[in-house]
Amino acid sequence: MMANRSHLGFHLWICAFLLLSIHGLSFYLPGVAPQDFFKGDKLRVKVNKLASTKTQLPYSYYSIPYCRPNKIVDSAENLGEVLRGDRIENSPYEFQMRVPEMCNVVCRIVLDDKTTKEFKEKIDDEYRVNMILDNLPLVVPMTRLEKDSPIIYQHGFFVGRKIQYAGTKEEKYFINNHLTFTVKYHKDLQTDSARIVGFEVNAFSVKHQYDGDWTGKNRLTTCDAHAKRTVTSSDPPQEVENKKEVIFTYDVDFQESDIKWASRWDTYLLMADDQVHWFSIVNSLMIVLFLSGMVAMIIYIGFKKPALEDPVKTNKIPRQIPEQAWYMSSAFSILIGGILPFGAVFIELFFILTSIWLQQFYYIFGFLFIVFVILIVTCAEITIVLCYFQLCSEDYLWWWRSYLTSGSSALYLFLYTIFYFFTKLNITKPVSGILYFGYMLIASYAFFVLTGTIGFYACFWFTRLIYSSVKID
Repeated sequence: MMANRSHLGFHLWICAFLLLSIHGLSFYLPGVAPQDFFKGDKLRVKVNKLASTKTQLPYSYYSIPYCRPNKIVDSAENLGEVLRGDRIENSPYEFQMRVPEMCNVVCRIVLDDKTTKEFKEKIDDEYRVNMILDNLPLVVPMTRLEKDSPIIYQHGFFVGRKIQYAGTKEEKYFINNHLTFTVKYHKDLQTDSARIVGFEVNAFSVKHQYDGDWTGKNRLTTCDAHAKRTVTSSDPPQEVENKKEVIFTYDVDFQESDIKWASRWDTYLLMADDQVHWFSIVNSLMIVLFLSGMVAMIIYIGFKKPALEDPVKTNKIPRQIPEQAWYMSSAFSILIGGILPFGAVFIELFFILTSIWLQQFYYIFGFLFIVFVILIVTCAEITIVLCYFQLCSEDYLWWWRSYLTSGSSALYLFLYTIFYFFTKLNITKPVSGILYFGYMLIASYAFFVLTGTIGFYACFWFTRLIYSSVKID
C-alpha cells in the first residue's frame, strides 16, 4: 500500500514538473515581445531625456517649454533604463499606423526672457532630444562620404543650431520645430498586420507663416497638406528670440521594409570599423602567444632540472635578499607589468568610452568577450614571467608584487581616460568634469582589483607548481 502511494506521488511530481515546463515556454520579458499593429491603430511616441556629450548632464524633456500633453505620465522603466538615467514620459505626438500625415500642428508658444534663455543654453550645450516608439529609439540617419557605405545612425535630434544665416557675421540661435518622422514596418501578408522595425527623423527649423490671427486651427502657408507643400531645408529658419512665436509641427511617413522584427536592431547597431577590432585582437593574440611560449619554456626547463636539495636544514630566520639590479626593482617591474594587459584592451576601451560619453551604440560583445579572455591570459602570463625572474634573483617577496604587477594596468587605463577627456570630449563645465573623472576613477579601481586578482592567483598557482617538485628534507 505504501509502495503504491509512493509510486502515485512520484507520478504527481512528474506531472507538476511537465505543467511548469509548458508554462515556462510562454514566458517573455516585458517590452521585448513583438507587437502587431493594424492599419489605423494609434501609435504613441514617448519622450526620453535630453542628453549632451558636452555636459553629460541629462535633463527631462519637459524641463524646457516643449509642447505638453494634457497630463504628463511617467512610464515604468526597467533596471537598465534607470541606471542610464532615462526619463520616459508620454508626449503629444500621436498618429495612426500606416496613415501618412503632413504638417500636423502640435502647439504654438511665445518665447519670453526665461524660455529664450533655456533654449539658447540647450543649443549652446548641443543637447539632443530622444524619443521612443514601440521600444525603438528615435535616430537620425547619417549618410557617409564613402560610396556604397551603409547608413549609420545617431541618437536623437539637436534642440537647435547656432549658425550664421543670410550672410550675417553674427551667429544666431535657431530651434528645430518641425519633425519629419519615418516609421518603417514589416508587413505580415497573411494577417495584414505590421510590426515596427525602424523609427527615424529629420529635424528642420522653419519660421511658420499663417494668415490672420492665431486661433489654433489656422492653415499654415509654410507647409500645407492640402496644397502638398512640405517643409524643406531651404525654408527660412525659426530664430530663438524674446517675444518670437514658435509653432511646432510634424510629418509622418510610413515605409514598408524587408527587415524582420527580430533583426530590427541590426541597422542601429551597425559597426563601421569592425576591422579595427579584429586588428586589435590579432595583435593581442600575438602578444599572448609570445608570453605563452616564455611561460612554457620556464616550466619545461624547471621540470627538466633535478629537484633542488638543501645541504642543511631550512633556517627559520628569513634570508637576506641580495641587492637587486635596477631593472628588477619593484617599481620598475610593476610599471612594466601593466603595459601588456592595457595594450590588450585599449582599442576596445576607446569604443566603450565612446559609447558611454558620446551617446553611441555599442553591441559588439563578441569582440568584448574575446578581448576579456585575452586580458585574463595576458595578466596571468606577464605576472608569471616577472615572478619567475624575481625568484631567480633570490627575492621571495612575491605576494603583493604579483598583485601590483598586473594591477598596474589600471594606472595606464586611468591615464588613457585623461587623454581621452582632453582629445575626444568637449566638456567645459566643472561639474561635468568631476562626474567624468569620478566615474573613471571608480572604473579604474575596479579594473585594478580584477587584474590584480588574476595576476596574484596565477603567480600563486605557478609557485605552488614549481615548488611541489622540490624535495626538502
